[in-house]
Amino acid sequence: MDTIELDAASNNSVDDIRSIIDHAEFMPSVGKYKVYIIDEVHMLSGSAFNAFLKILEEPPAHVKFLLATTEPHKLPETIISRVQRFEFRKFSRQEIIDHLTFIASQE
Repeated sequence: MDTIELDAASNNSVDDIRSIIDHAEFMPSVGKYKVYIIDEVHMLSGSAFNAFLKILEEPPAHVKFLLATTEPHKLPETIISRVQRFEFRKFSRQEIIDHLTFIASQE
């Protein structure tokens, strides 16, 4: 699997997204998928979001996008409507202890 990360806080222009779109058409060099991780996606410019719409709606079969943000309320509705949302949270200390205890009891 090819993994490509873009820090949208620093690379938030329409040209940065167009570069992803241009490279997405090529097959991955390793594995079945080419995975693009767009970190801090809420920092993309308005024109970058607009450029991103079509490929999010109809991505190549070998391309997966992971959009990461700590501020989902800043994403345009046009983006939100094209993605599946997963919310991650920190595990509590007790949840970690309980799970490790369970794993140890299975050994």
